Amino acid sequence: MSDVLDQKRRKFMGAAALGMALAPFGLGAIASASPVSGTTGAATSGAADAPAGGATSFHALKQVKAGVLDIGYAEDGPRKGPVVILLHGWPYDIYSFVDVAPILAAAGYRVIIPYLRGYGSTQFLSADTPRNGQQAAIASDIIALMDALKIKKATVAGFDWGARTVNIMAALWPERIKAMVSVSGYLIGSQEANKKPLPPKAELQWWYQFYFATDRGRDGYAQHTHDFARLIWEQASPQWHFDDDTFERSAPAFNNVDHVAVTIHNYRWRLGLAEGEPQYDALETKLATFPTIGVPTITMEGDANGAPHPDPANYAKKFTGRYEHRLISGGIGHNLPQEAPQAFAKAIIDVQKV
Repeated sequence: MSDVLDQKRRKFMGAAALGMALAPFGLGAIASASPVSGTTGAATSGAADAPAGGATSFHALKQVKAGVLDIGYAEDGPRKGPVVILLHGWPYDIYSFVDVAPILAAAGYRVIIPYLRGYGSTQFLSADTPRNGQQAAIASDIIALMDALKIKKATVAGFDWGARTVNIMAALWPERIKAMVSVSGYLIGSQEANKKPLPPKAELQWWYQFYFATDRGRDGYAQHTHDFARLIWEQASPQWHFDDDTFERSAPAFNNVDHVAVTIHNYRWRLGLAEGEPQYDALETKLATFPTIGVPTITMEGDANGAPHPDPANYAKKFTGRYEHRLISGGIGHNLPQEAPQAFAKAIIDVQKV
């Protein structure tokens, strides 16, 4: 078979597989959606009328030693397919993508969904490694994961901590990133920038960050981790009526022995109340300049996100390559991949089109 015919066949089979994957959701037409536009205009799509897929497990759960961690991850799709890495945030886990993974796998993608440090089956290899939650450390973990799995280049997508991580990867290691989908846009931060006070209403949204800055907050989170996580879910997604089973599938991830330490360090580091590790100083210096991102990007936002998040107009110019912003309507909150999996999967497929 000639290369041209083979490329046409792959394109046809990919579209057919995607149509079959989305058919149960009544979204078969997504398979022929247009590619990413070259503008920064907003695209709005509804999600409330399309039910989630209802998946409750992953195709395979695996472990791999990478960098300072033994990383637990879910994997789906053909091993030789183009790679998509999906990253969760706090306090969530890999189940945020439980309905996204089969859609992408059916479309021919190899899907990798790791537990971040301090979650699930991801463990530190040494008791002497600091339980560091700073942004550069987490991003370095995922680059190490790619190296361990011999993945040269991948499309990356995430929300919350995961969105910040894919932003950092695309900014610092663009040669490793094919394209990016980021919920809530550009989230790279710096300790220096975080010294500036916000207006009172904005500070109120970060109440838990200030709670974690105290010993009382650290101890309270350790004693009531699951109740705390559930409260954040409810506040961040006020119109998402998830059931007990949905939360309880994610809750075990917070039992990780390092979860509290990594979480507390992450929020204290942001405020300059905890030191990072010297090995990440050079990366943090680069990130403190708020570098632009040149890889093809789609940013997304739910119309009912109850968590702190920037206005899309404030970060659009940080993306210098092909770029589009999508507002997902229908009461979609902070955990966009789990609340609107079809829209999230569609963005990942669209952003990779040439």
